[in-house]
Amino acid sequence: MGLFGFSQDLGIDLGTANTLVYLKDKGVIVREPSVVAKNNQTGEILAVGNEARKMIGRTPAYITVIRPMKDGVIADYETTAQMMKYYIQKALKTRSTFASKPNIMVCVPSGITMVEERAVIDATKQAGAKEAFPIAEPFAAAIGAGLPVWEPTGSMIVDIGGGTTEVAILSMGGIVTSQSIRVAGDEMDDSIIQHVRKKYNLMIGERTAEEVKMELSGAGSIQGNDEMDIRGRDLLTGLPKTITVHSEEIINVVKDTVDTIIETIINTLEKTPPELASDIMERGIVLTGGGALLKNLDTVISERTEMPVFIAEEPLDCVVIGTGKSLENIHHFRAQPNVASRAKMD
Repeated sequence: MGLFGFSQDLGIDLGTANTLVYLKDKGVIVREPSVVAKNNQTGEILAVGNEARKMIGRTPAYITVIRPMKDGVIADYETTAQMMKYYIQKALKTRSTFASKPNIMVCVPSGITMVEERAVIDATKQAGAKEAFPIAEPFAAAIGAGLPVWEPTGSMIVDIGGGTTEVAILSMGGIVTSQSIRVAGDEMDDSIIQHVRKKYNLMIGERTAEEVKMELSGAGSIQGNDEMDIRGRDLLTGLPKTITVHSEEIINVVKDTVDTIIETIINTLEKTPPELASDIMERGIVLTGGGALLKNLDTVISERTEMPVFIAEEPLDCVVIGTGKSLENIHHFRAQPNVASRAKMD
């Protein structure tokens, strides 16, 4: 029995925007949005992931499409457990009928509370895990980015996801200092929705805002002024309407969020022990997560911190790859079962 169970261990990046699952020795095998469609009358789950995402803004009154994760933590416990169960079953669909339940390494923000962490572990066990181990998101991102986290040398990681931005200095298998803020990609989407509503009296949905962010937004000044047509509902007439937005205005819209992220990076650097600070000066700062793909962000951070800044090779997958690779060091996480109680910045 044990022989089957061992190779079936999973690493899960339970993100605000997307859930990714890593199967030991196979790599990333599930990559879907953290979205669930639910029947309000019966409580039945109608669709999960890509299927549910297609329904956003297009459902009748009795169906609600929800994102059960908010700011990196569980907002709807039951729905999250059912969503995880779906992804775990999808990841293990080829397993032997004799296989035991998998051990699961699951990602949590470094700024999580004990209650929030316990909810993630319980939901993972409810979804079918034999044992569930939490791993701090920046630690997993650093492993996935190939940083030498187990060595006595300083590494700095900035993971910009959908709900949280995690900034951490790592050395010798632990987080020396970290800061987790609930400001990230979703905040940029919200800013774009509010801006379009205020300036153009146009109501647009989350998906449209995300497309605008990916296409037009960036940090600092970017050469050229791209434009994009977006459709929404005119708030004055109630009719559909198309407008054109430009990259220059969208860059200004997301500027506050970008500035908050950069301030967090600078604050973390200010509280770094001098020996580790010199390592980071030499090795640079590594960006991971979807936010790392924001145009020109690496250049702006480099200018503000006067340090080299690099974007990880697979920024979207770093956290889940690191979570999966951590299964090899499961004894380390067994000995330190909590993330929430570890040392953090004030």
